[in-house]
Amino acid sequence: MGDRESRNAPDALDAVRLARDVLSELDLEVVLRRVLESARELSGARYAALGVTDESRAELERFITLGIDEEDRERIGDLPRGRGVLGELIAHPVPLRLDDVGAHPHSYGFPPGHPPMKTFLGVPVLIGGVPFGNLYLTEKVGGEEFTEQDEQTIVLLAEFAGVAIDHARRYSRLDAQHSELKRTVDALDATMQIARALGGETDLDLILGLVAKRGRALVAARALVIEHEQAGEMVVAAGAGELPDGLVGERVDMQDSLASAALRISQTLRLEDQPNRARFERHGLGRLGVQADAGLVVPLIFRGRGYGVLIAVDRLEGGPAFSREDQRLLEAFAASAATAVATAVTVEGERRRQRLAAAEQERAHWARELHDETLQNLAALRLGLAAQLHESRPEAVIETVRDAVAQLEQEIRTLRALVTDLRPAALDDLGPQAAIEDLAERARTRGLEVDLVIDLAYEQGRKPDRHVSEVETAMYRIIQEALNNATKHGDARHAHVEVIEDDSTVRVTVRDDGRGFDTIAHTAGFGLLGMRERVELLQGTLEVTSSPGEGTTINAAFPAGYRRVTERRTIEPPRGRAEPVTRPRA
Repeated sequence: MGDRESRNAPDALDAVRLARDVLSELDLEVVLRRVLESARELSGARYAALGVTDESRAELERFITLGIDEEDRERIGDLPRGRGVLGELIAHPVPLRLDDVGAHPHSYGFPPGHPPMKTFLGVPVLIGGVPFGNLYLTEKVGGEEFTEQDEQTIVLLAEFAGVAIDHARRYSRLDAQHSELKRTVDALDATMQIARALGGETDLDLILGLVAKRGRALVAARALVIEHEQAGEMVVAAGAGELPDGLVGERVDMQDSLASAALRISQTLRLEDQPNRARFERHGLGRLGVQADAGLVVPLIFRGRGYGVLIAVDRLEGGPAFSREDQRLLEAFAASAATAVATAVTVEGERRRQRLAAAEQERAHWARELHDETLQNLAALRLGLAAQLHESRPEAVIETVRDAVAQLEQEIRTLRALVTDLRPAALDDLGPQAAIEDLAERARTRGLEVDLVIDLAYEQGRKPDRHVSEVETAMYRIIQEALNNATKHGDARHAHVEVIEDDSTVRVTVRDDGRGFDTIAHTAGFGLLGMRERVELLQGTLEVTSSPGEGTTINAAFPAGYRRVTERRTIEPPRGRAEPVTRPRA
């Protein structure tokens, strides 16, 4: 196998599903290969290897690689035995992440013909607390360094790999018990789902829903609910399976509850044990209509903080009680779920902080505009007029009044511009096309050449109804923020704006020739955050493409919702337009 292209690489979850599909021939070798494939996919590494230690656990007995082709393998010669940095993990089985493997004091160097490798991530694989081997990952795609997130994900993978390898060794020797092995692969599948959520999804409700569904399937529970701590109270935040209607969103009494007890001792509780059943019926889900003969209450704990509990009730197969193996699998799953939940809570808190800071920033901006310009000018006008109260010359009074009228006209224009920035009347009265055209014209007065293409169904007479106000506002605000960023921060000279509507979607594109920015490092300001939140509220997508010196492109797409009959305006669509409106640069 040579270089892999990240865009064409198979999804990490596909590798896990493939493992489930070949259970009939699953053995240790299949499991080891699946572990390597998943590790490389999840970390973005170019090369992956699994070193298996011998009985003495002093050196490597086997060394399985992925990413090195046969030609390179022949040039390298003998496979590593566990010296240098590889041996460091054998001697000290803890995760090791390096920016430059060659700079490590124990680096043993590479043999002739070995591909160049710099970035490194090593994680031990333990079975029952005893080292089995180590996962070695090198050369993250794009020349980037492995992150703490990569380390957490691969550590999680290594934990479930140990479970899978242990099962494969035991059951391949017995040549039976495939159902238990299938559950192990399912556990790995469920964990990869949460790892995916950890790496990409930050919506707390979506993550909790995913955890509930995957956790229930993992232990074949009749039902599973998640009680999540919110503002000092425990709330039923998600559920899956046979549950009463309206359960999600209900608050649970924390006093002497199962959730509080499990979180207090950081241990799993079993419903079969007393006084757990009494707690369940008195203060917890029992009072909300959930019935259970047996169950597990597993705390969600990340870095010492409790985020809630998973409560699985009544095993469907061989139950209702859950086995100790079920408990162990759900506890391992809960560890990864807690990481995803904690990440989502952190992101949600940061977004809330940014929204508050942005709102204060906007208030301060408008306060400065009014105080530094309008109010001071009006105060000066008042003083000037007051001084004329004692003026006896009519011609001087007339001249002062003329100046005052001119100054008042200027202040009216300034206030009108401020009001337009806050909420343009044209958007409500004339529709988005007129408002966007006015927005482009005002951008041209600031020195930004704007090409404008608008093709909206109502304005072109293809539909009788205007869009809902949220859609019209989103069109306007996205373009407004993009053009403001282009002039204020990007020093752009030209921008191209398109607003195109098809049968079901509105697509907004703003492209400028400014100096661009690093989309990963850029966090300041409210513009991009405001765009993203508007689009997400409309169940749409937003893509920001930019790099220093290369300009910026904003692509937004969201459903083209229309107003109900009772919300229709009396405005007639423009007549006589057969083609989309196009405005070239000034």
